[in-house]
Parts: sequence; C-alpha cells; structure tokens
Amino acid sequence: MITMSEKIYSVNEINLKIKDFIDNEINFYDLFIKGEISNIKYYKSGHLYFTLKDENSSINCTAFNYRYKKISNDLKNGDLIKLFGRVNFYEKTGQIQILVSFIEKQDKLGSLFEKLERLKKKYREKGWFDTERKKSLPFLPLNIGVVTSEHGAAIHDIINTTKKRFKNANIYLYPAKVQGTGADVEIAKGIDTLSNLDFIDVIIAGRGGGSIEDLWAFNQEITVKAFYYCKKVTISAVGHESDLLLTDLIADKRASTPTQAIEIILPEKKYFYEILNNKYNILNKIIDNKINSKKEKLISSKNNYTLNNINKLIQIKKEVLSNKYNNLNVLIDNKFKFDKKTLLNKIDVLKKVNPLSILEKGYSIVYKDENVVKTMQNFKKNDIIKIRVSDGEFKAKILDIKRSDNE
Repeated sequence: MITMSEKIYSVNEINLKIKDFIDNEINFYDLFIKGEISNIKYYKSGHLYFTLKDENSSINCTAFNYRYKKISNDLKNGDLIKLFGRVNFYEKTGQIQILVSFIEKQDKLGSLFEKLERLKKKYREKGWFDTERKKSLPFLPLNIGVVTSEHGAAIHDIINTTKKRFKNANIYLYPAKVQGTGADVEIAKGIDTLSNLDFIDVIIAGRGGGSIEDLWAFNQEITVKAFYYCKKVTISAVGHESDLLLTDLIADKRASTPTQAIEIILPEKKYFYEILNNKYNILNKIIDNKINSKKEKLISSKNNYTLNNINKLIQIKKEVLSNKYNNLNVLIDNKFKFDKKTLLNKIDVLKKVNPLSILEKGYSIVYKDENVVKTMQNFKKNDIIKIRVSDGEFKAKILDIKRSDNE
C-alpha cells in the first residue's frame, strides 16, 4: 500500500533521473562496440538509424547528420561493424540508444573463423572429437546412404566411382539442400532417416567445394549432433581445405571429396584377390612347415628303427599329411565357393528389390513437375513430361491423349 510519506514520481521525472544517471556515468562514454547491422534506414535529413545485434542481444543506434561525413555511406543490413560512441537515454520515449561517432566495417569471414574456433573448443571439451568413440568401417558395405543435393556433381561422382570399383554396391540418396537457409536441417534429417534404416551400412554426407559461408551448414549444431548420434558409420565428404568443418572432426571417417569417400569405403577387386592369395600362401607355408617338422623328427629317431620301418613310417606319415593337405584344400575351396554363392545370392536379392531394376526390363517412369505420374488424369495436351528409362531420361511433349475404356 502506498503511504502519504512515499515519494511518487511522474513518468517524466523518473525518465529524467535515468537520463541524468546515464549522462553522468563515465563508463557509458567512449565505447567501442561490434556487431551486425540490421533495420538500417537513411533519412533525407541526413540522419542514419539502425539496429546493432549479435547472437544474443540488440540495441538501437543513431548517427546524426553532423557526424555523417565520418561514416561510410555504403553500409547495409548484414554488415559486421565496429563503432565508437556513447550510451544515450531519450527521455521522451524511455529508449536507450547508442549515439555513433565513427563506424568501421569488419571482416565477416574473420568473424566466422572466430566462431568456428569457439565451436571446436566446445565440442572438443565435450569429447565429441575423440578417436575412441568413432566406429570402424564394415569390411564390404554394399548399401551406402548418401545425403547431398540430387542436382550437384557430388552424387554423380559417387555413382560413377561406385560403378568402377564395385558395381554391385547400392547407393541410396536422401536429397537435401547443402547450402543456404535450411540446409543444416535437411542434412540432419537425411542422416537421421538413413541411420534408422537397418539395411544401410554406411552414410556419406557431403558436397563439392565452396567458401566457408557456402559450407557453413556443416558447422551448424543440428548437423553436428546428427553426425554424433548417428547409429551407422559416417563419412564427412566435403571438397575443401582441412580444418574448416566440424563434421570432418566428428565423423567416423573424413574424405576430401565425395569421390574419395567411395574409394575409402569400397576397395578395388584386386584387393580381394590379394587377400585370398595371401591366405593361400600362408596355408601352404603352414603345411610345408609341418611336413618338414615331422620329417626332422623321423630323421632324428632313425637309429631306433630299422631302415624298412623308417621308410614305412615315412610313407605312412606322408600319406596322412597328403590326405590332410588335400582335405584342407577341399575345405578352403568349398568355403570360398560357399561364401561366393552367398554373396552372389545377397547381391541378386538386392538387385531384385532395387526399384530401378524394373527399368532394365523395358519399363519407364513418367514425371510431371518432378512428381511421378500414376494416372492419365494428371495429363493434358501439350504438357511437358520427363520419362526415365534404364540408361537415362528425356523430355517429351504430349500431342494426344487416349484414355483406356475401363476408366
């Protein structure tokens, strides 16, 4: 409850008190402030008004015409600046503003690098870059998820390189923006979607090169979290110089280009032949060593047996070893044939479930406005349509429409 002894101020009185306090506070004078310009307005009077903001706050700024000669006239929204001025309180409206004496443009690129270093420090301290938490590549990942633009060069490079190295591998594309507003959200959604598909073995997220501004979606928190929480092996494949992207540091593997990502995932066929040849040589060496070991034992004990017994024993041991050698070769051959048959069966199954395989049988898919057309009701004369076949696509114009009798 208000008593008669209490001082009651008018709005004007309290505003004047605030103004008097600010005007007499030396710490509010001669301030350097940096931030980003928004809501800039040039008036005929020569006065300049704008809002200065950073990630957390904003404040109104005014540059009066008598100081205008000291301030650049090419300022625009989005410019990073450093200004010199003082805090002012306008008692008529009760608003605080900065009265600007001088403005200097700042390097936006430099600001991005500073932000990148802060983010690196943040995630490094959380342990998200630790090598121990990173997953290893599967031996032969045949189902590869890709998050990138469906129109960019990256997806074409990935498909072409896959065909050259291991054509039986399958590429599953999640089309996403990789630059501009909303790109980070689409990339993260693509990674999350592919991560929840059981048959996917590994996920590549990337694009071709560009400026740090173009690639910034790969430094956004939502993208970084998608890489961190992904259940599948992840590869960051963005064409750029090193140490620019957080996804390179957090992904299980890093590739300098989308092409190199496939080269990391899929070894060339000669690699498998080398493995089999090495295994074969190792087995042969083991068998030879055992034969020589047995032979030496027999020779060392020959004085305890007659020559006939020794020869007979040697012959028996040779036959036993020969049988083991032959059996081992048969087992190796059968194992190789079984594994090969199993792999071919899996490849055949994957081909059958591939929605594009039907195109190789003479069928085609018709698109209108990038949407698949399932009925004649979507067509009208002179429409331009796109037809996809097994080895490419082409556009066509509808000259006539004939609907089936059962419509």
